[in-house]
Amino acid sequence: MASSTVPFLRFIGFRKCPSNPNKLLIRPRLPLRFCRASAVAVESVRRSPSPPPPPHRCLGFRADCVSFKVSEARRGSESIVVDPFACPICYEPLIRKGPSGLNLPAIYRSGFKCRKCEKAYSSKDMYLDLTVTSGTTEYNEPKPARTEIFRSPFVSFVYERGWRQNFNRSGFPGPDQEFEMAQNYFKPVAGGLLVDVSCGSGLFSRKFAQSAAYSGVVALDFSENMLRQCYEFIKNDDTFLNANLALVRADVSRLPFQSGSVDAVHAGAALHCWPSPSNAVAEISRILRSGGIFVGTTFLAIPSDSPIPPELVKSFIQIVGQVAGTYNNLTEKEIEDLCRLCGLVNFTSKVQRSFIMFCAQKP
Repeated sequence: MASSTVPFLRFIGFRKCPSNPNKLLIRPRLPLRFCRASAVAVESVRRSPSPPPPPHRCLGFRADCVSFKVSEARRGSESIVVDPFACPICYEPLIRKGPSGLNLPAIYRSGFKCRKCEKAYSSKDMYLDLTVTSGTTEYNEPKPARTEIFRSPFVSFVYERGWRQNFNRSGFPGPDQEFEMAQNYFKPVAGGLLVDVSCGSGLFSRKFAQSAAYSGVVALDFSENMLRQCYEFIKNDDTFLNANLALVRADVSRLPFQSGSVDAVHAGAALHCWPSPSNAVAEISRILRSGGIFVGTTFLAIPSDSPIPPELVKSFIQIVGQVAGTYNNLTEKEIEDLCRLCGLVNFTSKVQRSFIMFCAQKP
């Protein structure tokens, strides 16, 4: 469900003040339930942040607000639902036609459309395609090699069957321990919506969904084949199919969520693969609510136990990377600075050789 805020003035009546004809009195029209033109119904209404005005008040003038949650409504025999998803082009909420729920079967049987630009989005192979190029027949946008390699069917197949296990050579403690570390960071936002960006084959998405610590988990990746592998791992397990777990194809630099709508974002072994880490972290900061938490792991440019001066190592890596187009590894200080520049605070990290897990928060 998406949460919206509308001016309180839409729900009030006006009349002249008996003692002063130049002023107006306002009176709420009760009950504060209404039906919008789009046939989307209000599930609940609450006032924030100030208490409701008295029955009559001379205008000074101040606009109080009423927050409401939009839920399922019906138009004829069709079900129309507002989901947490937004259009990646204009960031407007998507209108959904089909069965409600964040689980895979419900999303697969639903159609999505932007209420503003009217672009339509649909599910394919059990994942929902929310990229800007969704539905294209001819246009193809090439990505850097470090991004395209993970769209390969072979790499997607071997990722959990040998590829990921080699990360321990660089200091990664292993999926189980990394999951527990991330869960500790996410404790303040337990019960909220978690988005696992660059989820790969869903290694951690499945763990987050299985933990039942979140109201919903979105496994998000740019690679179609990674998402297909994720579905292969869960298709025979009813606990996953009926859980609030969605598979979404999207670009981390154009996340399909409204601003301030997500409680937690996880990015496992991902930052070094992004074409533009600054664009990606800025997008993550945009979609996080106030108090929301971003947790990520990646390979450091300079191992913590390196005997070579960091300045020399970093300069060499930058030169080689520009020539070869290899991964964009950062230093711990660069990651902290990047989070700060994108509006995140309370940066903390744990480092082991080339492995780093970091956490930052939306103020």
